[in-house]
Amino acid sequence: MEKRVLQAVLLSLAVLLLYQSFFAPRRQPTPVAKTTTPAAAPASSTSPSGPASVTGGAQRPPMPLEKDVPAAAKVVVESDQFKAEFSTRGAVLLSWTLKQYPGAHGHALDLIPDTASNARPPFSLTTSDETLTNTLATATYTPSATTLDLRGKGERTLRFEYTDPSGVRATKVFTFERDGQPFLVGFAAQVLRNGQPQNFAIHSGAGIGDIERAHSSGGFMSGNYYQAPEAITYIDKIARTAPAKLAESPVVEGNVRYAGVDDHYFLGAAILGRQTRIDYGTHAVQTTAGPRTLVSYALSFPQPPSEVKFYFGPKDFDQLMRSDQQLVRTINFGWFAWLVVPLLRALKWVNGFVGNYGWSIIVLTILINIAIFPLRHKSVVSMRKMQDIQPRVKAIQDRYAHLKATDPARQKMNTELMELYKTAGVNPASGCVPMLLTMPVLFAFYALLSVAIELRGAPFMLWITDLSQHDPLYITPVIMGATMLWQQWITPAAGMDPAQKNVMMIMPLMFTFFFIWAPSGLVIYWLFSNLLTIGQQYLTNRIVGAPAKPAKA
Repeated sequence: MEKRVLQAVLLSLAVLLLYQSFFAPRRQPTPVAKTTTPAAAPASSTSPSGPASVTGGAQRPPMPLEKDVPAAAKVVVESDQFKAEFSTRGAVLLSWTLKQYPGAHGHALDLIPDTASNARPPFSLTTSDETLTNTLATATYTPSATTLDLRGKGERTLRFEYTDPSGVRATKVFTFERDGQPFLVGFAAQVLRNGQPQNFAIHSGAGIGDIERAHSSGGFMSGNYYQAPEAITYIDKIARTAPAKLAESPVVEGNVRYAGVDDHYFLGAAILGRQTRIDYGTHAVQTTAGPRTLVSYALSFPQPPSEVKFYFGPKDFDQLMRSDQQLVRTINFGWFAWLVVPLLRALKWVNGFVGNYGWSIIVLTILINIAIFPLRHKSVVSMRKMQDIQPRVKAIQDRYAHLKATDPARQKMNTELMELYKTAGVNPASGCVPMLLTMPVLFAFYALLSVAIELRGAPFMLWITDLSQHDPLYITPVIMGATMLWQQWITPAAGMDPAQKNVMMIMPLMFTFFFIWAPSGLVIYWLFSNLLTIGQQYLTNRIVGAPAKPAKA
């Protein structure tokens, strides 16, 4: 029983890593010339009956000659967490730079990629009337301020207004939340033509993403530990759609709680809570790190909304929770999310004292291993007992080996085995059950360290300067593989024949290969977990004595 459980545990971990490495959705390079974009705009509507229709293409409208367009100016909004730049031409967002998160080259990360994509910029408005849409895109708006400093207690609203002689009047209002929700911005807009309200769609831009850093280094497996940008929609539950599948179903309609785009660590989403139509699209762009595929979306409503809140920021659990409780589901914690969240809080709590996430991982690993020590100890003791009586077990099994599995006489074998277990004081299940109880913790910690933004850019020591990136010298994965080999060597292997032992000894090599490109924080956890397990094995040997010589049949 124990040997099967041990094999099952290791094979389960191998399957998890194999899936992560080769089959998990990954960013597919796409020819730069090919672009699919969301539908342009809803039909003009002022009636509450039914959703507006979406028609037309989403290409940027033809721009007037330069001499006919007033020069655009930039409006800067700055807080402790971000710096945003808006253009007076179209009153659109040009950049949203997160001050506390570095990009690929060490500078602060701009969530709005600077690409050559022809997607409409963030907060562009389109209508069913192409002429009106072109006017809104090329108009020079008058801002309420040229700069807005959110670091004090002053004004937190930025207003853009445009009026022309043809009777078009447009207003865009951006309201920036207080410090408790620093990445949340409210957006309200109104479009009037001859005094009549016009319905409109709100566009997201080409998308958001950490596109330079995602694959800036590493080998063929490096990208498999990083989630490419995906479309996310939450109606009754969260739904993710990879860029490759958006062409099949680009439109989502319903009472949407939120919708947008996320990648491994960052999120750009609209918090809606109303009947909405979302038109998703993809954009192939070229970056210094190679071709990337971004995801955009356009929001349209039965009637113009009074305000829509947008989140542009990190997938930080606490920040997402403060913005909307269901936004935390954009962090892909997997099946063991119920356990990952307490582990995440524990890791942040430990880091509050330690001040280094690498050492915090080690400290938390030690604490977890102390907590599960009794279970592991019981499992090892049981496996030891099974190892001691294994020759007698095999002798009984050999006596009945000539019988078919359906032969009623084989029941005598089970009776003899149970008598042997009873005489030796061994419970066959007492070894596997404690081991199985520890598995959720291992999988949960794996999920946590794979996606926690707290590790992004966090240094450990010496050559490991970013716990979310692979070890640049590959030292820790090799040491981790050696500890797995050591652990396999000293683990009791009751009833395991030489062929099975050889297979189990190959597992450390497989795991070393899988972990070569894994985030170094994850490798450090696995390495120290192995060391603690090895130490526990030797401690158990001291407590219960050295392994007894195999009993004779």
